[in-house]
Amino acid sequence: MTKPKQGGKSKQTGRPKQTTKSKQTRPKAAKAASKTLSSKSTGEKSKTAAGSALTQSRTRKEKTSKKAATAASKVLRDKRTSDESKTAAGSALSQREKSPKKDSKKKSKKK
Repeated sequence: MTKPKQGGKSKQTGRPKQTTKSKQTRPKAAKAASKTLSSKSTGEKSKTAAGSALTQSRTRKEKTSKKAATAASKVLRDKRTSDESKTAAGSALSQREKSPKKDSKKKSKKK
């Protein structure tokens, strides 16, 4: 059996093409986000990420903002964060639209 072809390569960059697939928060992550938002002991970053995940549980059109993605990343790295907060943060982060990578070539300075 052969695997289905995904994306191909871009003619401009030679990198694999990213397929745009809309994502939506699953019920398990939405429930975790709801609990995170209603908890009095949850931090601001956890609530930001959870709010983003919960918003995306109702529609496929919404994407995670840069602020929410940064908060979600910090939540996932924090050892003190609960599993529910991490579930919501992971959902929010997975729905961040990837921005194209900037060209890493340095421009030479003109004298």
